[in-house]
Amino acid sequence: MTRLALVTGASRGLGAAMAEALAPDYHILAVSRTVGGLEELDDRIKARGGEATLAPLDVTDDGAMQHLCRSVHERWGGLDLWVHTAIHAAPLTPTNMVEGKSWDNSVAVNLEATRRLINYVSPLLLAREGARAVFLDDDRAGQPFFGCYGTTKAAQMALVRGWQAETRKHGPQVEILKPQAVPTALRARFFPGEDKTALVNILDEGARLAALLKAG
Repeated sequence: MTRLALVTGASRGLGAAMAEALAPDYHILAVSRTVGGLEELDDRIKARGGEATLAPLDVTDDGAMQHLCRSVHERWGGLDLWVHTAIHAAPLTPTNMVEGKSWDNSVAVNLEATRRLINYVSPLLLAREGARAVFLDDDRAGQPFFGCYGTTKAAQMALVRGWQAETRKHGPQVEILKPQAVPTALRARFFPGEDKTALVNILDEGARLAALLKAG
């Protein structure tokens, strides 16, 4: 049976790096809005001898996510791994100046899309023995100017930790990983003047996180 890994937010950053590192052991179902990034990921996966199915979809599109998960059920019967890295990084701003669009987008991607995907993906994970869901933590809650991102990321992690506690006995296994600082577009938006030479290589970090999953 083909082992299948769904990676949401797969076109760049740690999502892409983890998808590439997991590819030799899983067929990668790569989801992202960025078609070009997905195609580049597909090329790298094929160069490693792996296979991928590209799904250029928006995780906030409820109908698209329902169709995706229904298609997974019909084609593969279930999922072995779900790695959720899709995130919205709203601009840093004082809390009293947070504007509606940034807030709404942060809630839609970081919280509401995660809630819906847990609902839709959970049955697919339960269909495979030992299946896991993986999330990446980034604790910015309460830090100055991180009102949108910090609040919605903390809410996402609270939702995930609740699911994790609920599924310990009967599955699926829910894991939360803490990545090291890597030079992603998200981080550059938050820390534009940062010395990138002090950060960990993103492919190395993707490989490290993937190795943790394989070891687990």
